[in-house]
Amino acid sequence: MKSFRYIILGGGMAAGYGARAFVENGAKPGELAILSSDEDLPYERPPLSKGFLAGRDTEESILINKPEFYREHGIEVVLREVVERVDFAAKRLRARSGAEYAFDKLLIATGARPRTLDLPGPIYYLRSAADSRRIREAASRARSAAVIGGGFIGMEVASVLAQKGIEVTMLVAEDRIWQRLFTPELSAFFQRYYEARGVKVVTRTGPVTARQTAGAELVVAGVGVVPETALFETTGLALQNGILVNEYLETNVPGVWAAGDVADYRDILYDRRRRVEHWDNAVKQGPHAARAMATGAREPFRNLPYFFSDVFDLSWEFWGDTSDADRTEMRGDYDSKSFSVWWWKGTRLVAAFLMNRPEEERERAQALPI
Repeated sequence: MKSFRYIILGGGMAAGYGARAFVENGAKPGELAILSSDEDLPYERPPLSKGFLAGRDTEESILINKPEFYREHGIEVVLREVVERVDFAAKRLRARSGAEYAFDKLLIATGARPRTLDLPGPIYYLRSAADSRRIREAASRARSAAVIGGGFIGMEVASVLAQKGIEVTMLVAEDRIWQRLFTPELSAFFQRYYEARGVKVVTRTGPVTARQTAGAELVVAGVGVVPETALFETTGLALQNGILVNEYLETNVPGVWAAGDVADYRDILYDRRRRVEHWDNAVKQGPHAARAMATGAREPFRNLPYFFSDVFDLSWEFWGDTSDADRTEMRGDYDSKSFSVWWWKGTRLVAAFLMNRPEEERERAQALPI
């Protein structure tokens, strides 16, 4: 059995950035291990549906830390290691390989897995670098594609495939593109933009059927993810839409933290619980938990939800939470591709979407909620 002062269970962005924070906060060689079921060292996930999928970004360029970082700091990274049993009382992890690991403090960063559809295959899902490689390879042989879903993954994958000269159809279950986040005007803008670039957008599809994807040589689904919590269902760890943590990212088990896509945390800015499935959240929560574990500091995690995306030649950013908003305000011009949308709850500004806007608007958005 190998013993470590700290173990990160999971090999995603929270692990990659968390490893840096452990080193910066005094972790010594031999004290930290990362147990990852992935086949690659921790890497940035946003390029998987953008530059890496398009073939512009390389394997090395998307790594969070170079391989020598882990060697130089004595961090043991075990890839393709699937942990099958957790004993919190004994502070032990047992892997499918038969290996056992003991820990003093544990950071759970197991992330999430794609929701799957009951459709005849092959259906491609995008979560890992290996997934992105497979889709890229399939796209090299395809002349037509169906992309199921109108959110982040659906929009970005459709954009990349269309720019490869593939005939793309987007199948959106809701009334419009990204109905959960966008205003009707934003959805209409993006639909026009995609259609002008050859993408056929079909809304109100309901549950997609085999008939709707028939004829497509490539089918990619982006219909959300499910937090990876099955390992902990009988362990006493508090679960609810992920792993329940407090404002310090602590679980109900002493000495155990959770971060990234799997963590359902208390947001002190908006006074609500949330689980965020995006880059910025993992990048900040991993280091926050690592600092607490390494130094004993107990500071609440305070972070404004932030998202960004690149589709075709457009780049946009979003800050905040629209769930309780009661009105919106638009600035700029949709036709010029320079506009912003602001969400209000009464007199309080709670969220903002910006595309090609002045820096003062961006600064105001980052100061939310106001």
